[in-house]
Amino acid sequence: MRQLIIARKDLQMSPGKLAAQCSHAAMAFLTSRLRDENKVLKTTNLATGEDGYATEMFFSKEIYEEWICGVFTKTICEARNRNQLMKAVEVAKELGLEEGKDFFLIRDCCLTELIPEEVDENGVGRTLTCIGFIPLPDELAHHISRKYQLYR
Repeated sequence: MRQLIIARKDLQMSPGKLAAQCSHAAMAFLTSRLRDENKVLKTTNLATGEDGYATEMFFSKEIYEEWICGVFTKTICEARNRNQLMKAVEVAKELGLEEGKDFFLIRDCCLTELIPEEVDENGVGRTLTCIGFIPLPDELAHHISRKYQLYR
């Protein structure tokens, strides 16, 4: 099992920005589940009285045993540009993977070093930086990444 992340090389992100965007991509499959309002309950810790949230999450046996309880293997590849990054989306969809469930497109809010390349429905400028996948069996991750080189 490995988590595949593909980041855009053409943006020439600083090492810190690249690390942050790849971190967003790595966390997306967990945070998307945590934000699912149907599974999150506002509660109070009976022992401490602290207000907070409780959630229940489901993971496949393979993801839980081989990745979460394993070594968190990740592969970071580079895409030459936005178009090449979007080709990974096409391949993923052809394999039956779904955006927002099996892979996540990461868009930077452009508050520091990137210039917006698109504007959302709220007028907020964003730039597509990378795509992060859920942990996948090695052969599936390799199938998606075979036309991409390791990020360097």
